[in-house]
Amino acid sequence: MKYDISFVLPMYNEAANIESTLATVSRIAGEICGDYEIIVADDASTDGCGDIVETLSVSEPRIKCVRLQKNTKFGGALAAGLRHASKDIVIYTDSDLPVKEPDIKAALELLNSADVVTGYSLVIKDSSLKRIIMSKVYNFLVELFFNLKIRDINSGFKIYRRKAIEGLELMSRSPFVDVEIFAEIVKRGFRIAQYGLVFELRTKGRSSISRPGVVARTFFDMLKYRIGS
Repeated sequence: MKYDISFVLPMYNEAANIESTLATVSRIAGEICGDYEIIVADDASTDGCGDIVETLSVSEPRIKCVRLQKNTKFGGALAAGLRHASKDIVIYTDSDLPVKEPDIKAALELLNSADVVTGYSLVIKDSSLKRIIMSKVYNFLVELFFNLKIRDINSGFKIYRRKAIEGLELMSRSPFVDVEIFAEIVKRGFRIAQYGLVFELRTKGRSSISRPGVVARTFFDMLKYRIGS
């Protein structure tokens, strides 16, 4: 079955990865899509990766670059990318492309009985004690405050039917945006399926999710959304 898909890639300082990622996503899209677009949401990067994407978009109009003027610590970039998605199905993944092609194809099949598919890691992604404790505390609070039983809510792979996320007014400007999206999806009555996979390890560039400012903003957004919901 061929799908019409918007691929959404939030990006911050991924000059080392983004060109190869776009080439791989374009190849995969050519195999599984009837029509597609690739939306790269640049979160005010400083390493020139936004310029790389804009240059590639000149020769490939299905690549679109959405450039934020101010860094939002991930959440704003994801929200901007989702707002610009126009196809019936939206696939979000990280811009270093941690997902293998067979997993994308297998997860798409779960849309036969769900409106949203979220990936979760079958192995421990980061064995450092600090990250393990932080993850466990965060996931405990997410389940306690929002009753969301998602195994890996901030994983870098999710598939949405666009109707499930259409019109969302997202408040979060941090990785907490994933929780906000799922909380709103549940309120709307849409069905969620979970798909286990082994994420590819990053070989180039650095993840920005564990920056102290990002962590602080994540917990701030959690409290803000909890109070306001």
